[in-house]
Amino acid sequence: MPAEALLYREVPPPVDLATHIACLWTQTVRTDEPYLHRVLPDGCIDIIWYAGSLHVAGPDTGPFLARLLPGLRIAAVRFRPGMAPGVLGIPADVLRDDRVALAEIWGSDADRLSDQIAASDQRTAIRILAREVGRRLRAASGPPDPIATAVGELVRRRLDVRQFAEHIGLSERQLRRRSLAAFGYGPKTLQRILRFRRAVALARRGVPFADVAVHAGYADQPHLAREVKELAGVSLGELVGADRASNALPSGHLRQAA
Repeated sequence: MPAEALLYREVPPPVDLATHIACLWTQTVRTDEPYLHRVLPDGCIDIIWYAGSLHVAGPDTGPFLARLLPGLRIAAVRFRPGMAPGVLGIPADVLRDDRVALAEIWGSDADRLSDQIAASDQRTAIRILAREVGRRLRAASGPPDPIATAVGELVRRRLDVRQFAEHIGLSERQLRRRSLAAFGYGPKTLQRILRFRRAVALARRGVPFADVAVHAGYADQPHLAREVKELAGVSLGELVGADRASNALPSGHLRQAA
């Protein structure tokens, strides 16, 4: 696939929303034929406008193959892990490994929002999405669960579930229940996915795979290889090689329904 086949743009969120939104992004598909794009689990939830309506891409536990049609135009907001439930109004595990119409969650509000976006260019569309996220955050009954902001410790300090629960003052059962609601995963799965995301990012920067295993927190390179195969559906070499050959986008950059 030629480099110009996908026109992808990523925009930082408004400063006041940066704790909740990872990025705003747009994409235009310039191919002549449909093709499949491999979406990797990344712990995130996106609200995506395409094909005339809004959709939610839930947190994945494995690879998702998105079928891209020629001329497809996309505008989206990507939430940081754990931050979407307070805006959507539902727990993240309801959306795990799923793509649903936003109207199923927000009702007619989603339809009105979609009509505004349909009448806008992509730059305006992502501003409309950010504005709606901000409005709903201001109307929310409370802040996000503190585990959403503490989760970085789970990866940085390579804590096991018991240690992490103790670190934030919860029992392991409480941690699992709140982790499912915030992220869509139990803490062990979340740790695997965040570690995998870091490993893929390092490999894409050209770090040797043996060093990737060490820096991302795997026991050894075979452990890295097994995890990547399970979570991506292909080997790390195939994944990085396909990226270089097609100028493909990083994990999570397209999270739409097939």
